[in-house]
Amino acid sequence: MEFNRIYQGLISGSEKLALVGLGYVGMPIAVEFAKHVQVIGFDINEKRINEYKNGIDATNEVGEAIRNTKVEFTADPARLKEAKFIIVAVPTPVNADNSPDLRPVEGASRTVGQNLTPGAIVVFESTVYPGVTEDICVPIIERESGLKCGVDWKIGYSPERINPGDRVHTLTNIRKVVSGMDEESAREIKKVYDIVIRAGTFPVSNIKTAEAVKVVENSQRDINIAFMNEIAIICDKLKIDTDEVLAGMNTKWNALGFRPGLVGGHCIGVDPYYLTNAAEKLGYHSQIILNGRKVNDSMGAFVADAAIKEMIEAGMAPKKATVLILGLTFKENCPDTRNSKVVDIIRRLQEYEIQPMVADAWADPAVAKQEYGVDLIPFEQLPKADCVIVAVGHREFRAMSMMQLKELFKPELADGDKVLIDVKSLYRMDELKASGMRFWRL
Repeated sequence: MEFNRIYQGLISGSEKLALVGLGYVGMPIAVEFAKHVQVIGFDINEKRINEYKNGIDATNEVGEAIRNTKVEFTADPARLKEAKFIIVAVPTPVNADNSPDLRPVEGASRTVGQNLTPGAIVVFESTVYPGVTEDICVPIIERESGLKCGVDWKIGYSPERINPGDRVHTLTNIRKVVSGMDEESAREIKKVYDIVIRAGTFPVSNIKTAEAVKVVENSQRDINIAFMNEIAIICDKLKIDTDEVLAGMNTKWNALGFRPGLVGGHCIGVDPYYLTNAAEKLGYHSQIILNGRKVNDSMGAFVADAAIKEMIEAGMAPKKATVLILGLTFKENCPDTRNSKVVDIIRRLQEYEIQPMVADAWADPAVAKQEYGVDLIPFEQLPKADCVIVAVGHREFRAMSMMQLKELFKPELADGDKVLIDVKSLYRMDELKASGMRFWRL
């Protein structure tokens, strides 16, 4: 098999590239590659495929570009037989016990195997612990295809680094880690990715190393944020402002600039569990990573408890209070609600028989209802509140003045009885103090 001709075939138009999985990661990759080569975009979600065909990008990752892309969107897996370079970018969530849920990647492997042709290269981008690509995915593809890896087809791994909602660090200007099962596949995979990655590629020596890069980089961020969250808890007990402490700390040249917050999403809140799971299988129990996860997973309840405490101190009966939550997505200016920790705030309030009203124009109401049982209310239809929790830093919330925030509260409340919980420290301390409202921020 001549695997070293795939790049040239793609450039000349005689070969096609395929994406398996067209979510927040796969779809931007497909659209970018389609500017240069022929691309088949496959997803099992027919609704999503039809939206893309009609120029609708529910992920908001490529926007208007979806209308003009040359990607051949399809829900027919047989179309994968036309491709000689296949990229798999399906989600890798965790189960209820935080163990890796490999069902999506196993299902994708079966689909690829059933439609694999000799001479193809398959590259996984899904975040997994070291060993999954070669020990789990390869045997499935071999069994389904009847083709031998390393002889009839080859495998590689290139961890995705898409940052949903980020318009600065985009696919083309983030350096891409690439790897292959041998020198030939590694060279060809690098050449293919170099077509679209302007920042350049970073080859590593083997697939396990590339898999480790992804889970380690996100575990590092998770641990740093966990430290900041612990500092926020300590500052709260000391009755000093965390934001001011961090502003002072960040005047030093070697401060890292991390901030406290709710750590959700499909990467930082998930990937550390993939790394610690792999370590457990080798007999090592994480001392730091899992404790960082424990801190970060507790922050939703911490915020809810702070809100309840502030309501009690304001003389309210929390069970009878009207509580508004602004924001449900896991991060600002992005429609992605996967693993949103705002849900932890909601669940904690519900434990106290408080049923908060939630508004988020960025989130899909159908997804919020299906995934979390949350009924999103249009912002303009929200009832007047006793307590407002601004949970996500969407630009619309960030731009609100103190007067606009006050208008969200019941008019009969005195300013000192209006409870504002500013989770992301969106508002200036001097303005909060001048407002006369009772406020708390993480």
